[in-house]
Amino acid sequence: MRNLKSWIFGSAIIATSICQSSHASASALASPALSGPLAGNPNPMGLDAGDLGTIYVTGSATGTALFQTNYTNATGDHQSLLDFSNAQVSVQKADGLVQFYLQAGEYSLPSLGLPYVRASSASEQFGPVPVAYLKLAPSDSFNLEAGKLPTLIGAEYTFTFQNLNIERGLLWNQEPAISRGIQANYVSGPVSLSVSLNDGAYTDKYNQMSGLVSYALAPSDTFSFAGSGVLGGPDNPSLPLANESVFNFIWTHISGPWSATAYGQYTDVPRVAAFLQTSTWGGGALSNYAFGPNWSLGGRVEYVRQNAGSEPLLYGRDSGAWSVTITPTYQYKLFFGQADLSYVESDRAVFGSSLSSPGPGFGTTGLKTAQMRLVFEAGILF
Repeated sequence: MRNLKSWIFGSAIIATSICQSSHASASALASPALSGPLAGNPNPMGLDAGDLGTIYVTGSATGTALFQTNYTNATGDHQSLLDFSNAQVSVQKADGLVQFYLQAGEYSLPSLGLPYVRASSASEQFGPVPVAYLKLAPSDSFNLEAGKLPTLIGAEYTFTFQNLNIERGLLWNQEPAISRGIQANYVSGPVSLSVSLNDGAYTDKYNQMSGLVSYALAPSDTFSFAGSGVLGGPDNPSLPLANESVFNFIWTHISGPWSATAYGQYTDVPRVAAFLQTSTWGGGALSNYAFGPNWSLGGRVEYVRQNAGSEPLLYGRDSGAWSVTITPTYQYKLFFGQADLSYVESDRAVFGSSLSSPGPGFGTTGLKTAQMRLVFEAGILF
């Protein structure tokens, strides 16, 4: 993997120097998706592959520094640390009947309220190739995808550079991130529809059905509904979260330098074997304001609560938590830097009966109810 990192960073330097002279697209590619404020390379490096057409090579090379209160005893979690947040390269063919997308490398997945996991370990979750799929596009309005696909659920993407904030939020912690399966996509005027048969929370068991329907009420406003559930009911007693159903309602608004997203989420984990039925509900709002072509300020607020049950989805039965995150971002061409200042607090005052019985909270004893983080990220999107 060290050789892969060296190759990726070398590719970034090469891409920076030749992207203006390569066979390049007139605008940034659609994959990987970026919700802003960061923008992809508007002149991605294109390689002439003869009869195959143009193959585009892009990527991300970023590092992070983290400082936090009430760190846990989890492996790799510390009061302060340095790490790679992304060392990835993407290769894709983005036109024609047969297309493909492949994203490879190392990555960390920092998320509010959870211990930090270093990229060397976090990358094991989805492997060194976290996203890879083949796409058949017989028309501009319909296509089929098969492989390792980004989830249709939620309002935030998986990797740090894709979102308004460096860290994912509390609601994202309840959602699948990447699933293996097949997906059909259809667009007709203001309506877009996606349906997928997949393995949900990366279980390698293809019994999840998920869908997303979006309606563009106006150029500035889009409403979406997403849902996912197990076909035939729960059947995995060893991993109750694999049986989870998730539902989202999402509104996105864009007005000049402002962009905003508000969404609600409900999840349900049915009773399986010795695990009792439990559920969560919550909502979040994300917003970003662009001060100009280089500077922007993003923010996120959330609240989520777990109902009674035996599976700890948050910080114990009947626990709730809220968070706030502020993220200033600077980008100049391919280079960027940003910072997260975040705060998470649970309303559970006692997690365990004694220090020898740590709860699922913060701190080395698991008994703290809040955590503050300051996270810096800088790098290049080539």
